[in-house]
Amino acid sequence: MCSIIGYTGNGAAAQLLVKGLKRMEYRGYDSVGIATITSNHIDIRKGVGKVSEVDNSEKLRLLVGNMGIGHTRWATHGVVNNVNAHPHKSSTGQIAIVHNGIIDNYNILKKELQDKGYFFKSETDSEVIANLLQYNFDETKNIKKSMIKTVSSLKGEYSFVAVFEHGLLAAAKFHEPMVIGVGKNGYFVSSDVLGFVEYTDDVIYPDNKEIVIMNSSGLLQFFDFSGNPVRHQITKVSKEFSDVYKGEYAHFTLKEISEQPNTIMRAGQACEDELEKIITLLKNAKKIYVTGSGTSYNAALVAKHLFLKYGKIIIEPIISSEVRFYPDYFDDKSVLIALSQSGESADVLEAVKIASNKGTKITSIVNISTSSLVHMSLHSVSLNCGPEIGVAATKSFTSQLAILYKIANSLVDNSLKPDFLKISKSMSEILSDHEHICKISKELKNATDVYVLGRGIHFPIASEAALKLKELTYIHAEGLPGGELKHGPLALMDTSVYVIIINPNDSTYVDTLSSTYEIKARKAKVIGISDKNDPIYDHWIKIPSISEPFYPLLEIIPLQLLSYYTALEKQTDPDYPRNLAKSVTVK
Repeated sequence: MCSIIGYTGNGAAAQLLVKGLKRMEYRGYDSVGIATITSNHIDIRKGVGKVSEVDNSEKLRLLVGNMGIGHTRWATHGVVNNVNAHPHKSSTGQIAIVHNGIIDNYNILKKELQDKGYFFKSETDSEVIANLLQYNFDETKNIKKSMIKTVSSLKGEYSFVAVFEHGLLAAAKFHEPMVIGVGKNGYFVSSDVLGFVEYTDDVIYPDNKEIVIMNSSGLLQFFDFSGNPVRHQITKVSKEFSDVYKGEYAHFTLKEISEQPNTIMRAGQACEDELEKIITLLKNAKKIYVTGSGTSYNAALVAKHLFLKYGKIIIEPIISSEVRFYPDYFDDKSVLIALSQSGESADVLEAVKIASNKGTKITSIVNISTSSLVHMSLHSVSLNCGPEIGVAATKSFTSQLAILYKIANSLVDNSLKPDFLKISKSMSEILSDHEHICKISKELKNATDVYVLGRGIHFPIASEAALKLKELTYIHAEGLPGGELKHGPLALMDTSVYVIIINPNDSTYVDTLSSTYEIKARKAKVIGISDKNDPIYDHWIKIPSISEPFYPLLEIIPLQLLSYYTALEKQTDPDYPRNLAKSVTVK
């Protein structure tokens, strides 16, 4: 949810930290701040806004020192203001911290520390880490012992980085992402390799319940929460992570939408060995579940239709945050497919833990091959779609679908036969002309309510389209199953309403067109997504014709574009929607 970063070496810490925070801004962008150490003193600058805004106003990059920490925030505890922005200092000012995650028992710890004379300025749970560290350091005069005592008191899931005015940097990981960068001119600790990949591709991935201590003289020590030394191998991170610039595109979101003809091909070439292992598990499973959050859950709904319609295989999609209410669903004869772009979403990881505790075999489809979800999975397949910086998922969604199509095809004796080259070319055809969609967005920007209607396998795409509109445009949008129109939603249709009809010329076409006439009779405005025009549409967005099962991969593209261009018309930032973050690592 937040991004944390630390650096120690012989470089200018502030400049490196600001660059790293800009690359990780997708993780949170309510406020930003950095702290550096000079002459045994910690200096902090922070403010509300995006990295570039706060850097311009507060001159973050001009802080002096070769050691420091930085943070971008996605607010959980406390409103968005300068006081609640990170870093947070301890009462004495000798320690400063940045934190990602949630401290469940912070209220108890805060009261105990206040009773001992430590004071607090912010409303955050994070500040308790700074004062708890200070308390333990005052007692032990030893940074390693202070870190061990501190993590033993904390409850929740977190990662944090601390700087001590004596010139040491320490970090701890507990169920939240953290990676170490080993450079020629210093060390980094970060939520994401994007924070430092411009400077080094040598990384160390600490395990859960580990602490690292480092300094500018080359010290780099790892130990577990009990104080036992830990050894790690340095690994190389893929250079593709360094290519996170927008290039000729105005926004990452548009860049990532436009990359889908290529990413669909890469997903279609997913690791066959891992796929075969997953397919074998599914063939032998008594029950199959698939879970995800947000866009990933919509992909799970598509999988349900594919498996059921073409293979007569029943699978149960479950929203990840709901799994904890049904722990007895799972047993040792079941398989769970977990879908996630980041592999760090807290709700997905909790769902996996619950199922795993019941003996269920865990498989995953994920974009980050070093993520927590991959480590928790028996078998995992990579989306291989490269970094997705825009908060609203686009290319990761179609890549998830591509892999699900491959799995479904194997389970139905290759009767689906996905032609990813043809799908890629069809995507390119849609993406070759944005002009008509831009014109529709100028009208859609004035809508207060948008309904997206689809039948059968098109309903999950309707839900995904509504999600994109909500995320990017802040317009109320709702996905509707076509057959349910007469059972309530028809009451909402009037001249102020826009309805997007997903209606390719397949087995759902006639019924969906009938629903369109019912909608038009109530004078709502209709935008048709189809390979076949009809006079009933106020606006028609054409998609190429393709074999029936694969329309979802095409029809979502113009809907992503429509959401993007409507966001521009409404002057909202499509890369960083308000109140949202890319990787939701808190419950």
